[in-house]
Amino acid sequence: MDGNGEFRTFIKVWCLAFASLTYCYMVSFKILHDKLRFVSLLPIFYILAILPANLTTVSLGGMTALFLSWLANFKLLLAIGQGPLSSNPSISFSQFISIACFPVKIKNNQTSYPQNKRPISPRQEKPPTTKIIEPQYPNLSTEGAKSPVNYTAKVIVLSLLCVIYQHKQHLHPKFMLAYYCFFMYLGLELTLAIVAALAKKFVGLEFEPQFNEPYLSTSLQDFWGKRWNLMHYSMNFLGNDLATLLAAFSTFVASGVIHEMMYYYLSRETPTWEVTCFFVLHGILVDLEIVVKKAMKDKWRIHPVVSWAYTFFILMATGNWLFFPQLLRANIDVRISIEVVALLDFCKGLARSIGISSI
Repeated sequence: MDGNGEFRTFIKVWCLAFASLTYCYMVSFKILHDKLRFVSLLPIFYILAILPANLTTVSLGGMTALFLSWLANFKLLLAIGQGPLSSNPSISFSQFISIACFPVKIKNNQTSYPQNKRPISPRQEKPPTTKIIEPQYPNLSTEGAKSPVNYTAKVIVLSLLCVIYQHKQHLHPKFMLAYYCFFMYLGLELTLAIVAALAKKFVGLEFEPQFNEPYLSTSLQDFWGKRWNLMHYSMNFLGNDLATLLAAFSTFVASGVIHEMMYYYLSRETPTWEVTCFFVLHGILVDLEIVVKKAMKDKWRIHPVVSWAYTFFILMATGNWLFFPQLLRANIDVRISIEVVALLDFCKGLARSIGISSI
């Protein structure tokens, strides 16, 4: 990897991204009509979608694709007419950028929306919310989940996983598939915790956590709706009528397509649609859970340990079958390890060039 060239391209890409988001920030106050605002943002949606294509590395390109093509585009699209990115004078530009680009959402008590500052149609006065109604099965405890001890333990486990990776040639392929599941979760959890801490220090916003100990999930609804990637999967669906089931299923289909796009940015290979099938399958399974739990409410309860084992097995089996193979065939794990070493060497060279010899 050409570290110098890639890093320069990375800086150029993000300069264009910040310029595009500056335009969005101004538009949010100057154009109050939702339809006109949507039309004015169409060029930005396109720019943010193609910018990551200029980067060839998994680390920088993948991160940029996540923050711009996925998060920024969809947050800007969904924020038309509502939300903290829409005509809210209480947030600064730095806060706008943080909310738009990063996988975080501000806590509800931090944002106010003055009625005279943004247009609200009758249908928008109270955003429609629905809720997955589940029988009150006992949940595995998450008390103390966000304590310093908890994060310290996760850092230690992630460090051990990094050591284990150096010996992957001696380990069974099935073990490595399970390994990737845990490594992905811990890496994301700790990375997002760091982002939240930096945002709190430099931007002054408290961000809600994106994960709630997903390894303690006792159902797929619990996993997708309450524990995993809460920014996008905190879905609330009421009842088990056909419209609700179709809404839940369509959410998973859309997520599958988005992940397929992300896989293309990472591998630059023709999509195989395996990851889309993964989310389609989970959409079907979640719909089945909604129907079965509604029908069996107060009649039959599964012990939480049994339901946890079922959930863990389904996630591991379907993940190893459909979620990871696309990435492993493209040697994403190998490329990331090579890029990390190259990036560290680049940083050391940069430090020496500016006189920081201790690095």
